[in-house]
Amino acid sequence: MVEPDQPSTARMIDFWLGGEHHFPVDVAGARAFEQAYGPCAPVFRALRAFLGRAVRAMTRDGVDSFLVFGAGVPTMGNVHEVAPEATVLYTDVDPVTLRLGQRILAGSDRAGYGYGDATDIGTIDPAQLHRFVPGWGRRPVGVVFLGLAAFLDDDTLARTLDELYQATAPGSLLAVDFDTEELAGHPAALAMMGPAFRMRTPAAFAPLLGRWTPTGDGIVPVDRWRPDGPPEQVPDAFHGAVAVRSAD
Repeated sequence: MVEPDQPSTARMIDFWLGGEHHFPVDVAGARAFEQAYGPCAPVFRALRAFLGRAVRAMTRDGVDSFLVFGAGVPTMGNVHEVAPEATVLYTDVDPVTLRLGQRILAGSDRAGYGYGDATDIGTIDPAQLHRFVPGWGRRPVGVVFLGLAAFLDDDTLARTLDELYQATAPGSLLAVDFDTEELAGHPAALAMMGPAFRMRTPAAFAPLLGRWTPTGDGIVPVDRWRPDGPPEQVPDAFHGAVAVRSAD
């Protein structure tokens, strides 16, 4: 695999999580960001732990297939590792991460990786969707939408989540996160996120979900969403929720 010349957030997160699927350029990018912000590994461990708890909660509610947007590297406690009996379709738009994910999952018959733009469901290969999310549109499925909201403006995010609502069957569940204003206190780190990055106040989160209804846990800091024990003390960078697609 040709080594990329630009870091990717997905592979930087793999580095912070202690994974093995990143390149020197990603390590350099991660260390440069930490110089501007501080330690990132605890923050992303908390976010990945939230994903694990959310996926386990979905499986307890009967979900056995998942569609993952902005999937990044499919290791270190990602969906198919948390729910090994489920089928999972990971999607991303970054070509290097996409090839990396396909290589990692090459031997799996329960998890696949393909191109997919969350803002345009039609970009997903229908054959892959049918194979790995066989109940799509007909029975409840799990949709994972982490790490994406901060890179979509309000109108695009609301439209995207509403299109997902319309495309899924009643009873489907959505795992979603939002970036808080944590980086406002770290202007150098904020500048590294690029012009598309959007921080939001917690009051703005719920309206963006539209018709998706959060579970009774609400939209809370990810370390406080159904914690397995005392929540780890981490910066309040991400709020998360699991939301339900109700019957129309």
